[in-house]
Amino acid sequence: MQANQILVVDDDSKIRKLLSNILRMSGYEAVTAATGPEATDIIVQKEGSDIAVALIDLRLGAASGLEVMKEIREISPDTECIILTAHATQETAIEAVNLGAYSYVLKSYEMESLLMVIRRACDKRNAERALRESERALRESEARYRSVFEGSTATMIVEEDMTISMVNTTFEKLTGYSKEEVEGLLPATAFLLPHDVDKVKEYHRKRSDGAHDIPREYEILSVHKKGHIKDILITVGMIPGTRKRVCSLVDITESKQSEIALRKSEERYRALFDHNPIETIIVDREARVTGYNLAKKLSGSRLPAVNQDVMYKDYASKHTLNMLDELKECIRSGQSKEFLETEYEETFLDIKIAPFSEGAIITTVDVTGRKQSEAQQKNLENQLQQAQKMKAIGTLAGGIAHDFNNLLMGIQGNASLLLLDMDSSHPHYEKLRNIEQYVRDGAELTGQLLGFARGGKYEVKPTDLNMLVKKSSGMFGRTKKEIKIHKKFQQDIWMVEADQGQIEQTLLNIYVNAWQAMPGGGEIYLQTENITLDDTYVMPHNLTPGNYVKISVTDTGTGMNEETVKRVFDPFFTTKEMGRGTGLGMASAYGIIKNHNGIITVYSEEEIGTTFNIYLPALDESVGNRPPARKKEKPLMGDETILLVDDEDLIIDVGGEILNFLGYTVHLARSGQEAVEIYEKKGSQIDLVILDMIMPDMGGSETYDALKKINPSIKVLLSSGYSINGQAREIMERGCDGFIQKPFSIEKISQKLRELIDD
Repeated sequence: MQANQILVVDDDSKIRKLLSNILRMSGYEAVTAATGPEATDIIVQKEGSDIAVALIDLRLGAASGLEVMKEIREISPDTECIILTAHATQETAIEAVNLGAYSYVLKSYEMESLLMVIRRACDKRNAERALRESERALRESEARYRSVFEGSTATMIVEEDMTISMVNTTFEKLTGYSKEEVEGLLPATAFLLPHDVDKVKEYHRKRSDGAHDIPREYEILSVHKKGHIKDILITVGMIPGTRKRVCSLVDITESKQSEIALRKSEERYRALFDHNPIETIIVDREARVTGYNLAKKLSGSRLPAVNQDVMYKDYASKHTLNMLDELKECIRSGQSKEFLETEYEETFLDIKIAPFSEGAIITTVDVTGRKQSEAQQKNLENQLQQAQKMKAIGTLAGGIAHDFNNLLMGIQGNASLLLLDMDSSHPHYEKLRNIEQYVRDGAELTGQLLGFARGGKYEVKPTDLNMLVKKSSGMFGRTKKEIKIHKKFQQDIWMVEADQGQIEQTLLNIYVNAWQAMPGGGEIYLQTENITLDDTYVMPHNLTPGNYVKISVTDTGTGMNEETVKRVFDPFFTTKEMGRGTGLGMASAYGIIKNHNGIITVYSEEEIGTTFNIYLPALDESVGNRPPARKKEKPLMGDETILLVDDEDLIIDVGGEILNFLGYTVHLARSGQEAVEIYEKKGSQIDLVILDMIMPDMGGSETYDALKKINPSIKVLLSSGYSINGQAREIMERGCDGFIQKPFSIEKISQKLRELIDD
């Protein structure tokens, strides 16, 4: 069977080419014309009847598509005309139909919908041609009429009383009934479903009454003899000179099923599109909005209707990023484009443009949560890196402080021994006293190093931080009258376990920093509060979540830039002029707080001020402060036997002399192994062991365990250039009797020995 020829009349060559390709792919023969005269020439050349359908653009340059349609219909009345328009009005549509157009289609059509209209026009045209052929055959001769009648589509002749008087072979195939079963026996409604019967009868009655508003073509549902139902397109015409009807029936079941499938597909697409959580906008090739789902979030509550020339820039006018130029470029080039993490009204959006043949799809995803998570993760990584760096530097600082304290011990011991036998009138007496003071100054410096190295906690006790902050700020405020201090303390503050001296040192370091940042005077705001920290906050610090007490110190000074804030806790980093400070203050504060299993942070902005926050873990129970132990000022003598264990010759020599001066019998051991050997031989005579913690081969911890194994009730005083932390604390927790940090004076060691021996 020869394919139907379709004439495409459009002054746009791209449209002509597009429609021609689609028509050929759909089994039609396509002929094109750019103007009205060219179209009429083609109709004349092909004698009209060869062109089944003409697709005519409503606007052909200066010409009107309706005028072209009239000319085509005059030349070839059986050529069905379909008007294509981008801007149809109701008046235009009515005019087109009145002038004989089969249909009109908007240029935003779906191709499947257009092809369906074309198929129906072809079916109508073929049915009408068949009907005309039947009428012509009847007039010419009964034989010729029968031949045409039998070769046409399924056809039946219906009498005025609706009885079927004649059917053709195609009708038999369509319904499953033979001519003998139908002709003269059954009414035209015999094959219809009940809901179509009344409609057909009404049409038949009105047609008999001469009404002209009855559709010549309509759809019905027909029941096949075997019971299955078919969709039928029926075309009704009157046989001239009679009251008989000739009805042409076309099976459109497959077409209807395709239409239903297409509609369902569109419904599924629309459901997916509308309920997709990703905001989506569809634009045509001119960047006009043709569809959207949840884009209301971008455009506000008033959304424009589609296909009304709404440009994307107007639709998304609230958007901070004008993408109209980029959008048009993507459509022109066919290349996708992304705008990632675009800031928009306190949110961040990922915007993507994906072009396709009819325009582009714009998707928008809110990535604010992801952006915040990334920033939080970056902050956690920075905190972790800072903690790791401070730990590494702290280890180095602790080792230096330990060795330096051993040297100070030698200086302290020798100076003390010389002073014991020297009258205050001696010319070197003051110089030796100065040496002792310098040793104490050096010990304070190493104390700061040990504080930074997380070794600054000597004597801990349950502490009320409100009292500690009040005491330290009061002392500072009395010396700095130009600074106004504001206090805000939580009344039911939790207790913490702290070395009060070290926490006071930390606070004073912060006060001094604040004072130096306010050379013309200013204000300091102090606040304490109970707070609970979660896993996210404490994880970078390798601490346990739970209850903490927070101390905040805020000043109104000059503030710090970002680079200074990053380095504020580094040892020997200072913003002071050369020679005006060691830069250990905040490094020591950092170590002290870390050693208390706490957190110290800083936030600062230039010309605004700085805030230091300290978090210390709260105790389970609130208890009062213990009174400080009373210290004796004069050396206390003894006559017991002491085993002094140290790998440093300097400590052995000076320590031995000091112990001898105090009246003790002394055994000296330069290693852990030597100490064990001496104790195995003379343990019954030894009253106490002074044990160095850091020694090669056999360290203080291993030596302590070995001595304890020999004599479980042995008394041991642990001595170290480190503070009581790490290994020293572990040994103390295993039952060691006491700890003394180097360098120590004669008075201090004498008091400590009597305290342990007399216990």
